[in-house]
Amino acid sequence: MFSKYRYEIDFIKQRDPAARSDIEIFLLYKGFRALRYYRRAHKLYQKGKFFRARMISERAKFKTGIEIHPGAKIGKGFFIDHGSGVVIGETTEIGDNCVIYQGVTLGGTGKETGKRHPTLGSNVMVGAGAKVLGPVKIGNNVKIAAGAVVLSDIPDDSTAVGVPARIVRIGGKPVCELDQVHIPDPVAQELCRLDSRIRKLEKQLEEKNK
Repeated sequence: MFSKYRYEIDFIKQRDPAARSDIEIFLLYKGFRALRYYRRAHKLYQKGKFFRARMISERAKFKTGIEIHPGAKIGKGFFIDHGSGVVIGETTEIGDNCVIYQGVTLGGTGKETGKRHPTLGSNVMVGAGAKVLGPVKIGNNVKIAAGAVVLSDIPDDSTAVGVPARIVRIGGKPVCELDQVHIPDPVAQELCRLDSRIRKLEKQLEEKNK
C-alpha cells in the first residue's frame, strides 16, 4: 500500500517529529491526502481529460481544504504541513523536497497570461500564510518567511521576509546588519515619513498665517 508513496512518506517523517507511523501519515495527514488526489488528477490532466481531473481536484479541496490545480507540476518529496487554505495554481512548478505550510498561496496576479504562477526550485520552504504571486522564479534551498508576499525572483540559498518580500540572507550570511526579528516595518516607516511631512506643512502654514 505504501510502496507507491514511499519517498513522500519518508520525507514527511523526516520533517515532522509528530509523525509516528506510515499508516498515520497515509490515512490522517490532509496534506498527504491532497497530494494523492493531485497525483491522480495530474495524470488525467496530462491525458487531456481536463473535466475529470478538475472533478478530482475539487473533491480534494472539499475533503482537505487544500486546492491544487491538476495542471501544476510537483516533484517528489512534497510536504504540505497542516495544509488548510493552501492554493496552488495551474502553471505552478515545484521541485523536489519542498515544504509549504498552511495558508500558503502559489498564485497569479491576474495580469499575466500563459505562465501565470510561480516556479519553485528544490528544497524550498514556504512559511505559513506566505503568498508567492506571478510567474516568479524561486531558487533552490530558499526559505520564505511566514506572512511574506513574494512578487519578484529569489536567488538560490536565500531567505526572504516581509511585505513585499526582501532578501535578508544569501548563503547563510546576512545581506545587511539586520535579523528577522529587528527588521524595520516598512508600513511603520512610511507612516513616520507621512507624519513628519504633515508636521512640516503645518509649520509652514502657521508661519504663513502670522
